[in-house]
Amino acid sequence: MAANINILLLSCSLIWAIFLGNVAHAAPSPQPVSHVLQGPKDLQPRQSTCNTATNRQCWTTSPAFNINTDWEVSTPSTGVTRTYTFTLTEVNNWIGGDGRPKVKAMLINGQFPGPTITANWGDRINITVINNLATNGSSIHFHGLHQKNTNIMDGAGGVTECPIAPTKSKTYSFIATQYGTAWYHSHFSAQYGNGVLGPIAISGPASANYDIDLGPVMIGDWYLGAVNQIAARVNNPNNPYIPGFPGSPPNSDNLLFNGKNVNPAGSGGSRLVLTFTPGKKHLLRIINHSVQNAYTLSLNGHSFQIIATDMVPITPVTVTSLFVGVGQRYDVIVNANQAVGNYWLNATFPSAPCGNSNVARPAAIIRYSGAASTNPTAAGSVPPDSNCADSFAYSPIVTRSAPVSSFTAAPSNTLNTNIKIDNSVAHVFWPVNNSPMKVNWNNPTLEYVKNGNVGSMPAQANVISVPTANTWAFWLIQNNSSIPHPVHLHGHDILLLGASPALANPIAPSNRLRAYNPSTDGPTLKGNNPTRRDTTMLPAWGWLAVAYRTHNPGAWLFHCHVAWHVSQGFSVQYLEQLSAIPTTMNLNTLTSNCNNWDAYYPANAPFLQDDSGI
Repeated sequence: MAANINILLLSCSLIWAIFLGNVAHAAPSPQPVSHVLQGPKDLQPRQSTCNTATNRQCWTTSPAFNINTDWEVSTPSTGVTRTYTFTLTEVNNWIGGDGRPKVKAMLINGQFPGPTITANWGDRINITVINNLATNGSSIHFHGLHQKNTNIMDGAGGVTECPIAPTKSKTYSFIATQYGTAWYHSHFSAQYGNGVLGPIAISGPASANYDIDLGPVMIGDWYLGAVNQIAARVNNPNNPYIPGFPGSPPNSDNLLFNGKNVNPAGSGGSRLVLTFTPGKKHLLRIINHSVQNAYTLSLNGHSFQIIATDMVPITPVTVTSLFVGVGQRYDVIVNANQAVGNYWLNATFPSAPCGNSNVARPAAIIRYSGAASTNPTAAGSVPPDSNCADSFAYSPIVTRSAPVSSFTAAPSNTLNTNIKIDNSVAHVFWPVNNSPMKVNWNNPTLEYVKNGNVGSMPAQANVISVPTANTWAFWLIQNNSSIPHPVHLHGHDILLLGASPALANPIAPSNRLRAYNPSTDGPTLKGNNPTRRDTTMLPAWGWLAVAYRTHNPGAWLFHCHVAWHVSQGFSVQYLEQLSAIPTTMNLNTLTSNCNNWDAYYPANAPFLQDDSGI
C-alpha cells in the first residue's frame, strides 16, 4: 500500500533548505564550448540592411521573414543541412571542470558540455549518435524543439523510440522550424546528469538589437557521484540521503558555467570568463541544464534585457535579476556600458526547496576587453528571493489566445501529484493521478501505434488521449507537496493561464493544498496572449493552469524536469491525434533501432530498468 508522506516531506524540505546558499559571487569556467560546423554551406549571409546590429527584427527580405513571422505557419527553406556526429563514451573518475574526479562521466565527443548544435532558422539538422557507452542505452532529446510532424525524432526512449544499444548508432534528422536557444540531453533515466547534454543555438530574428552573440551560457548543477547510483538511493526509502526522510536527494557538489567552476572544497578548477566589448550590446543564451538546481541570475552593475522565454520571442523586458528553472532558457541582451573592469555573473539559490548545493556562491566573470585578468572586487547585491516562481508578465511577439471561458476543471483534465512510498517494492514514487509512469524500452509508444494495439498499453504508461486536431487542450496540475516542480511539455509551447502565488515558506507545517477554486481562481486566468514557453514552475501546495494547441501528432511527454522526480514517475504522455500519426511520419524507421535494442536488452545488459525509464 502506497503511503502518503507529506508530513515527512515537510520536515525533509526544512532540512534541505538549511543547505541552500544565498548569495552567489565566486565562480566558474573558461572558453565557450568548442564545436565544428559541418555541412555543405556555412551560415548564410544576411542582406546588408537585414538582421544587422541595428535591425535584428529582420531576417530575410526576399522572401520576407522577420520577428513577426509565425513560425508555426511559415518557415524559411534554406536547402542547408547541418551535420553532426556525437560519440557517447563512459569514463570512470573523469576530472571535471572544477578539477575534481567524477565517479562516472558520460561524455559526448569527450567533452562536457557536448558540442553546440548551431544552425540557421529553416536549416535541416542531422545528428548521428554513436553509443559507445559501456553499460547503458541512450537516446537524445532536443529540448525545446517542437519536432513538428517529426515526433519520431523527439528522442524519448520508451516513448518515441527504443534506446540506442551500446555499439550501435542512430541518425536524428529534422528541420529547424523554430529559432532561438534550446539544448539537447539524453532521455534515458537520469543519465543526462552524468554529462550527456549540450546547447543548441538556432539563429533567427530578435525583438531587440544587439552587436555580438556570445553564444550559449549553460549553467547547471554537477554531481561527483554517478547519477544513476544517486538516483537509486533517492528512490530507495530504506537508505535516504537524510536519514528518516525517504526521497531526499543530496546537495549538488557544484554549479558549473559552460562546464567549469572553481572547486568549492579546495584548490582546483577555473572560472568561466566571458569578454565584453565596451559600448557594445551582447546576446547571452542562458540555459539551465540542472538535475535539480534552480537559481536566480544577476550581473553586478548591469541589467538584462530579456528578448525570449525558452524559444518564444517577447516584447523586451529589462530586469536586474532573472529566475531560471530547470530546463528553462532565456535570451538576454547586456549592454557593456559600465567602466572597463571585471564583474561577477552571480547565481543565487532560492530559499524555497527547488535545489540545494554544496557551493554557496557560484559565479562566472564578465571581463571587459582591456581589463586586468583579476577577479572582480565588488560582490554585487543579493537579488530578491524568487521563491522558485516564474514570472507570468512576458508578452510574446507572435500572439496566441485561448478561450479560457470554455475551461472547466474536471477529473479528465486535472493532473494531481504527490510523493508516495510503496513499501511492497521498497520504492519512492512521484505519481500523477496515483500512477507513477514506467515505460517499456523494448516496446515504445510509437511501436504500439505502428502495430495498431495502443489499447493494450499498460496503465503505467500514463497515456492520455488527445484525439482532436487544432483545438485548445486545457490542463490543471495540482501539487500536494512542499516541493515546487519545473514541468516541461515536449512538442509544444504551453500558454501559462495562471497559477497559485508562490509561498514564501512552503515548508511550513501548516501548509495544505491550495486547490484550484473555479469561483475565485477562474476569473484570474489570462487567455489573451499570456506568457508562453515549454517549461514552467508548478508551485508548492498549489495549482498551475496551462493550454496548448493540438496541431502536432505524436506521443508527447509532459513531465517534471527534476531528474529524481521523473525517475520516480512524475510524467504523463499525451497521445495526440492518434489516427494521424502513421500518415505523418514513417513508423517503419523504428524497426532497425528496436531490433538492435531487443538483441541487447535484457539478455546482454548488465543493469536492468529500475525506474520510470525516461
